[in-house]
Amino acid sequence: MKILIADDHPIVRSGLKQIILGMMKGCTILEASNGTETLTQIENDNFDLLIMDISMPGKSGLDILTTMKNKNLLTPVLVLSIHPQEQYAVRALKSGAAGYVCKSSVNEELLTAIKTILAGGKYLSPAFTEKILFDSSDDPIAIPHEKLSKREFQVMCMLARGKSVLEIAAELFISDKTVSTHRQRLLEKMGMRKNVELIHYAIRNQLIE
Repeated sequence: MKILIADDHPIVRSGLKQIILGMMKGCTILEASNGTETLTQIENDNFDLLIMDISMPGKSGLDILTTMKNKNLLTPVLVLSIHPQEQYAVRALKSGAAGYVCKSSVNEELLTAIKTILAGGKYLSPAFTEKILFDSSDDPIAIPHEKLSKREFQVMCMLARGKSVLEIAAELFISDKTVSTHRQRLLEKMGMRKNVELIHYAIRNQLIE
């Protein structure tokens, strides 16, 4: 069994490694500290599972999921994030993740999530799954940012972090006109008019750190 842990915090990687080795004896665990390193390892080695954070330097976890799908990289991915499931889980699974666990509940759920995914299943916490099924107020479509496309969501998060249109264009390898178009569309979908509203929304909903 070979697992790759991708997280930009060394303490988190070390802690996860110890937890997993305590659960799964003889498991081989490699590490990656950013998005580029993660993709390089996934492309050049065979892993049974990738455990990955959403927020990393360079490419985000969602960017990596999109790239993996485009390149037909079939390593199953368990997203492990500080962000609440209500904010990222649905989008992560739509992007190709096999499961989502919050770091705050990692000790209780990690082994169950790993076993479920390695058996070919999908994993969300029972509590969140129940909310989606039985509580209409938690319908993902009712969450404003779930209306956005992948690119619009990406641009929104970058704007919320204070990046300019030109900076976003350079980082995403698209024109500044395209970024401005995405900005206009996402503001309309979110019912907002200014970047400051996006910033307040992203902070309030824990979409950025």
